Amino acid sequence: MLRTLQVCLRRQVWRSVHSAAAGERSWRATAGAARRTVRRSGVRSCTVDPNLEEQFVFLDCPGLEEDPNEEEQVLRQLCISSAPGLGPDTQVSSQKHMRSLERQLQVLKGRVLQNSGPDSFIEFQDMDFPLDESIIKSKKKKKRAEPKGEHRVFGTPDADAPVSDTSCSGCGAVLHCTATDVPGYLPSEKFKVLLEEGKLGEATCQRCHLITYHHKALNLQVTRDQYRDVVRQIRNHKALVLLIADLVDLPDSIIPDLTDLVGTNKHVVVLGNKLDLLPGDSPNYLQRIKRRLAQYCQDAGFGPQVTDLHLISAKTGYGIEALISSLQRSWKYKGDVFLVGSANAGKSTLFNALLESDYCKSRATEVLQKATISPWPGTTLNLLKFPINNPTPYRMFRRRERLKEALQQTEEELPVDELRRLHRLGRRAYLVGRVGQTVRSDGSRSDEIQFDPDSLAFGENKDGDSTKKAPDRSHDELSHTELKDAHWLYDTPGIMKQRDIVHLLQEQEVRLVIPTQAIVPRTFVLKPGMSLFVGAMARIDFLQGPKSCWFTVLASSHVPVHVTSLDRADSIYKRHAGHALLGVPLGGSERMEQFPVLVPQDFSLEGRGYLEAAADITLSSAGWVAVTAAAGKQVQLSVHGPAAAGFGLRMTALLPHIVSLKGERVRKSAAYKPLRPAGLIDGLSAAATQRLQVKKKK
Repeated sequence: MLRTLQVCLRRQVWRSVHSAAAGERSWRATAGAARRTVRRSGVRSCTVDPNLEEQFVFLDCPGLEEDPNEEEQVLRQLCISSAPGLGPDTQVSSQKHMRSLERQLQVLKGRVLQNSGPDSFIEFQDMDFPLDESIIKSKKKKKRAEPKGEHRVFGTPDADAPVSDTSCSGCGAVLHCTATDVPGYLPSEKFKVLLEEGKLGEATCQRCHLITYHHKALNLQVTRDQYRDVVRQIRNHKALVLLIADLVDLPDSIIPDLTDLVGTNKHVVVLGNKLDLLPGDSPNYLQRIKRRLAQYCQDAGFGPQVTDLHLISAKTGYGIEALISSLQRSWKYKGDVFLVGSANAGKSTLFNALLESDYCKSRATEVLQKATISPWPGTTLNLLKFPINNPTPYRMFRRRERLKEALQQTEEELPVDELRRLHRLGRRAYLVGRVGQTVRSDGSRSDEIQFDPDSLAFGENKDGDSTKKAPDRSHDELSHTELKDAHWLYDTPGIMKQRDIVHLLQEQEVRLVIPTQAIVPRTFVLKPGMSLFVGAMARIDFLQGPKSCWFTVLASSHVPVHVTSLDRADSIYKRHAGHALLGVPLGGSERMEQFPVLVPQDFSLEGRGYLEAAADITLSSAGWVAVTAAAGKQVQLSVHGPAAAGFGLRMTALLPHIVSLKGERVRKSAAYKPLRPAGLIDGLSAAATQRLQVKKKK
């Protein structure tokens, strides 16, 4: 190819030097006649004769032992020597043509273009045959798409590098650079640099970094039994177990074989988490939820070990201060404390909240990193810990004084950062709390520890959040005296449930399905022979029953709800599953081919009146649907869902009066206007709470 282009270049120069003037006059005459012919005929045509057979000439190319640079110099000399004898127009066009040929020579010699075929340097610019605009647009928009549900792994692994003895501060896995699908992976380029500089203890693995900054989770080769083996280490310790249950997924979020994992000699404190997501259906709904949670623990078989029970929100801080006071009074400083619970129950979020409280040593707060939190199950892979603060009488006294002062504060006396936090959480949750530290070594601390993307992993923060550098821990470590007889609080890996809808969803779908903000109940009235879709994940058929029944959906607002007739349900699912009408799953027909088929389950229940739900149809981690029917009437339902999703029936409704939280009926529709009840701020005076709620409404 290179030799052919060089021969053509020499011939072009020779022809341009000897016949430039004659060729120009002949071309102008021919072109003028052609233009006059076109103007007379009024039709545009191609200048190529279709009857003339095209001939190809293949030149014999000698060997490549000649110096190509020498040929380029000869060509430039010929061009310069012949340039004065040419006209100005011919000289400019010849120079442009020579520059384009030289660029092609440079490209060929440098091998810059890859995958170049025979037509790499052919460019069609025939004005009589323009290209289709749709083809041009499709070529411009065509990009290399990454497989759905996956994320690009930056850097390269090094299988020969030894594994370190340092754990990731985000998930607890041992850091290494040997394999990308093993927990604790860091790119070898970053791993070796941090190891030489002695800063490996400050780093988080690439998986934690992608979860924190890009909301992407890498698939790891970790089984359910490996998570349970880590939790079984508690059996040999004298410790207190904090069992965290997800209130959105009761009773499935309660570990049924807890005694097999932690032993029968442990005291257990049950914590009902995610209380900020549940709306208040009656004035005493918190006491009712507490009784329901205690009953579920009794049914699970470890009721006698339960010494206390609390309702909290690890995300907003509601009930955290009361939990700390109770632990300091009852457990005091007897031994270690372990956070245990199912996956995605909120253990790591509670770990971070306690890290910023009086339950942790004040200096440890400045030294330790926070745990990585995400909506994906199995984020924590090993034991994370922080030292517990010894509740001496003087510390308890100072803590009580701080809590009293905080309770008497008005809205005007609140710090600016705290006021912004309350406003932000008040828009996203029903119950909000205030968590602080009585003693702080530096006087202040931000709400979350920010990471430096360049120093910990590859990539940047795409969310646009303002970031601060992580605290420099190289010169500020806990001393041996501070850790000599310390007791620790451990964050354990989440126990993977056997059946859960999360296991069937992709990354973006999990973010849509798992509720992260206050659930606004959506109520619909159905008659026999109608169906209700909760996305494309669940379908509830109302087969037989009274004239009308109310179905209240408590799920994420990102999951659409659709009501249709029973005879059209199958066709609507086939046509709209994977599309905008049903929402989740995403990806159209290709995604639905991978999604499991919906298997029906028949349920029968008895109505308890128009103001009390008869039962809840549980949708595992996605929420539930409360069914309200006339008193004494039998209702026949058929619930369609994946067999591995774990959908079921909860005969005692968690929020029985949820049907009362509905607005006016939407005209010519089965839906009611949603209503969001007022929230509560724990640790603030009633007057200040009311003023904040009024401002939020305005």
